[in-house]
Amino acid sequence: MPAASPSDEPMTVPKFALRKGGEPLCVLTAYDYPFARIFDQAGVDALLVGDSLGTVLHGEPNTLGVTMDHMIYHARLVAKAAKRALVIADLPFMSYQAETADAVRNAGRLLKDAGVQAVKLEGGSRSAAAIAAVVRADIPVMGHIGMTPQSVRAFGGFKVQRGDTKLIDDAKAVEDAGAFAVVLEGIPADAARKITATVSIPTIGIGAGGGCDGQVLVWSDALGLTTDFQAKFVKRFAELRQVAFDGARRFCDEVRSRNYPDADHSYR
Repeated sequence: MPAASPSDEPMTVPKFALRKGGEPLCVLTAYDYPFARIFDQAGVDALLVGDSLGTVLHGEPNTLGVTMDHMIYHARLVAKAAKRALVIADLPFMSYQAETADAVRNAGRLLKDAGVQAVKLEGGSRSAAAIAAVVRADIPVMGHIGMTPQSVRAFGGFKVQRGDTKLIDDAKAVEDAGAFAVVLEGIPADAARKITATVSIPTIGIGAGGGCDGQVLVWSDALGLTTDFQAKFVKRFAELRQVAFDGARRFCDEVRSRNYPDADHSYR
């Protein structure tokens, strides 16, 4: 399966950062080996092992219950699959908020035990000290501001975040702390354009309009597995749920009618 990317050279943190203002960066989440391999071969620039695995894989209503052990397990699978894409893993809830030493220790675990190239953590100004501490340990950090899912209790739900001044201040704090990129989630498109023009690091949008330096989506949303709530910003680029449903139904039909396995699918 040929890669769709114009280059087969592995993506690195410096290369990713240099794409600021250039060709838009393509990022998808991934949580396992098979899909990470497909996305890598398809030419995505980065695979994000998001703590969204709590909702996508575990069936939880939010990401708060995801642990470091969960993240390391899934990140290791994705890192094994990726040959060219940059692999970034989330630091889960309460793995970095209490002490900067926790942030460094847990970020190091993701690089050392899982084999990722960078970590992502949520929060702007309030997380600047943690970002700076991790960067000082030579661990690349991607920031994440706006609608930060780990703050769902404080926000009172998954809500669009407004206030240009605060958002710009948060983005600058993330940049000043040493992050190589920042995710902008759930903010108005005009605010995202202002932030993108203000900071010198790439902005990766999710629900932030088309003015960012790149876009990220949860893969199950983008490829049509989601059946319940779908956010306004999600576009379905395939309908894998229907393909899987039809295949499973056909399997059941052929087994029950004794058409499978037939002679072509039996050993002699």
